[in-house]
Amino acid sequence: MNAHFAFGPATGIGSLPGGDAREAAKTVTGSFEDFPFLAELPARGPGADMIGRTAGLLVELYARVEPSGWRLGDRPGRDTRRARAWLGEDLDALEEFTQGYEGPLKVQAVGPWTLAAALELRNGEAALSDPGACRDLAASLTEGLRGHLAEVRRRVPGAQVVLQLDEPSLTAVLRGQVRTASGYRTHRAVDRQVVEAGLRDVAGVHGDGPVVVHSCAPDVPFALLRRAGVAGISFDFSLLTERDDDAIGEAVEAGTRLFAGVVPGTDGPLSDPAGSVMGVRTLWRRLGLRPGLLADAVTITPACGLAGASPAYARQALAHCVRAARSLADNPE
Repeated sequence: MNAHFAFGPATGIGSLPGGDAREAAKTVTGSFEDFPFLAELPARGPGADMIGRTAGLLVELYARVEPSGWRLGDRPGRDTRRARAWLGEDLDALEEFTQGYEGPLKVQAVGPWTLAAALELRNGEAALSDPGACRDLAASLTEGLRGHLAEVRRRVPGAQVVLQLDEPSLTAVLRGQVRTASGYRTHRAVDRQVVEAGLRDVAGVHGDGPVVVHSCAPDVPFALLRRAGVAGISFDFSLLTERDDDAIGEAVEAGTRLFAGVVPGTDGPLSDPAGSVMGVRTLWRRLGLRPGLLADAVTITPACGLAGASPAYARQALAHCVRAARSLADNPE
């Protein structure tokens, strides 16, 4: 699958602080000249948040904000319109700052399992509690993404679009750790093969375009994601343990790209660029992989979205990712 696709050496995860779409697009395209992404600005409020934004993409399913979170309903309301308006604003800004751009461009949406864990049915329980609702949600998401990807390609014709599915709840879904509405129980674990098939179906909307799954939770299921056919896996590098070694080694050897989140997502001192990627080099040695492979197999990112950072730190962190990636390419040993 897309073996000849050229990913950029560094990119962001998705969210940024602030509420100005043009400012965000300018920052992103200025920071990542060869792998920009469509920024998300959750500080604007409901509908600009990760779940609300993706709920706005759904086809023939609509969600609205309740005190407990986002709940599915049968008609589009104010919250759906707001989510779509903000996404339109973000696309306008991206289009403005990517005139003549050719190369990889990343867009993000919440994946089917985190969406099923977050969206409530009419009875207040998560869609995750009902296998039929999970299937309907995945089908609606797939249709919504089909339209969204076509729109991005229309606005940025030179882009090779990369679709990132955000799945922070994936491990909790697999382990039966998603809480019920009462908070006293948890939903039953979803069978691994069902989870894998669901991801494969949604990822299939992108045809032969690359799909990356992002999770900044611990214990990312690398082997399952590789079997689901994704082109890249995005994760918080600091949460890896040696237990992950075999699965990561197999993923790299199978051509899966690693989006290594090595730059902290919230304000703090940044080490030198070489120090930021030292762990990646160490992992490579431990796995016995060729150093020459590094730049071809790894994209450097922040550890997670930057919505909780200050604007100044967010800009620094993005620039730092680019420098860290350069350090990795120049000195893979």
